Amino acid sequence: MHELCRLSDINDLHSKGFELGETKIFVIRQGNQVHVYHNHCPHLGIALEWLPDKFLDIDGELIQCSTHGALFTIEEGLCVSGPCSGQSLKSITSKIVDGAVFIELP
Repeated sequence: MHELCRLSDINDLHSKGFELGETKIFVIRQGNQVHVYHNHCPHLGIALEWLPDKFLDIDGELIQCSTHGALFTIEEGLCVSGPCSGQSLKSITSKIVDGAVFIELP
C-alpha cells in the first residue's frame, strides 16, 4: 500500500486529484470514508475534472465528466447518465490508517 495523503488534506464532501507518475487518480471524501478512482472517463478516456480538484456535480452528489456531462455514483463509480451509461470508473483499493489515506496500485 502507498500512502497518498492525510485524510485532513481533503475537505469533507469534496474531491482532490493526484498524479502519481503517469497515473492520474482522484479521491472523494465522505466523512471518515474515501472513494478512490482512476481519473479516466470510460467514454473518451480523458480526465474528468473541469477545474483542479473539481470532480463532483454542482450538488456534490455525483461525479461528473467535464467534457460530456456523464454522471457517476460516488460509491460505485457507475455511470447513471450520459454516453457511457452502465459503464464504471475504475476504482482503486484504499484504506485509512491513523488519519492517512493509503491506496493500492498495481
